[in-house]
Amino acid sequence: MAATKSEQALVEQWRGVLSVHARTMCELDRELHRFGLGASDFEVLDVLAEGAAEDGGSAFRVQELASRVHLSQSALSRLIARLEKDGLVSRGMCSEDRRGVRVALTDAGRARHAEAQPLQRAVLGRMLADRA
Repeated sequence: MAATKSEQALVEQWRGVLSVHARTMCELDRELHRFGLGASDFEVLDVLAEGAAEDGGSAFRVQELASRVHLSQSALSRLIARLEKDGLVSRGMCSEDRRGVRVALTDAGRARHAEAQPLQRAVLGRMLADRA
């Protein structure tokens, strides 16, 4: 069955989004490597550095992070374990739900984020300039 012109335009637009995403992630991985980070690593540090968790604190529940960085919980758990091993984040139990885990930046994580952030923002600016 042949796609209509509007369907084909929609598919082409979607493929364009995927292409920009893939190229941007590759460029971020390449550029952030000098800081010992990948794009997803930086994204977790960035979310932790930027804001308050839903409860207003600075530590985020893993599932809250997963929804913000768009990774599966298992992929995010492995990433957090690597960041913890590198001393960039710390994990602890949730006081309100002992089954939950909270993640927070360490001082080293905050410093690494501050070092890498200008480069990450420059890459985003360069890669997404024509998409605005």
